[in-house]
Amino acid sequence: MKKILLSSVALLGLATGAMAADLPSRAAPAPMIAAVPVFTWTGFYVGVNAGYGWNANDSITVGGLTFDLDDEGGFVGGAQAGYNYQIGSFVVGLEGDIQYADFGGDDRFDFDGDGILDDDFNTSDWFGTVRARAGVAFDRALIYATGGFAFADNATGWTVGGGLEYAFTNNLSAKIEGLYVNLDQDDNFPGLDLDNDAEFGVVRAGLNFRFGTY
Repeated sequence: MKKILLSSVALLGLATGAMAADLPSRAAPAPMIAAVPVFTWTGFYVGVNAGYGWNANDSITVGGLTFDLDDEGGFVGGAQAGYNYQIGSFVVGLEGDIQYADFGGDDRFDFDGDGILDDDFNTSDWFGTVRARAGVAFDRALIYATGGFAFADNATGWTVGGGLEYAFTNNLSAKIEGLYVNLDQDDNFPGLDLDNDAEFGVVRAGLNFRFGTY
């Protein structure tokens, strides 16, 4: 009888161990770690800027006579909007801006001798640009060149420059930028043999709010 009982207990123990081995594991699942989003410059942006501009053309020629112009500088400020598209480390885009410009000085002349000063040959108190941008991104830092169309009052021309932009959050970036602007004003004064391009430089800092995809 004892042998029968011992055999039964042994068989029961073996069966219980086998059943426990077949049960699914109750170990806690490994924690899920969310992937860190990769920063990209792709997207629309709007912003503001402010800086300093100066006249780079110090004379005009009218009917063979040369007149000296003021070469003073002053405040430049305005707003910009644009779009970037990033391909690998390369970033291309399009930006437009409108600027208030106070270069100081007053270049006015009495050409017809009537005692009334004629048109101001200094640069306009506003100008705008529409430019392409192309550069290389080092994560949140972007070094770029820029150039395109420039306009002011009835004058049109071109601009070229470059800058550095850094995104210190996913939505906000700051930039510093330099531009050279050349505007053809020769057709603004009918009847005059006028050779006068408005040439000026601009150095400005800006802040952009980005609607990026990241």
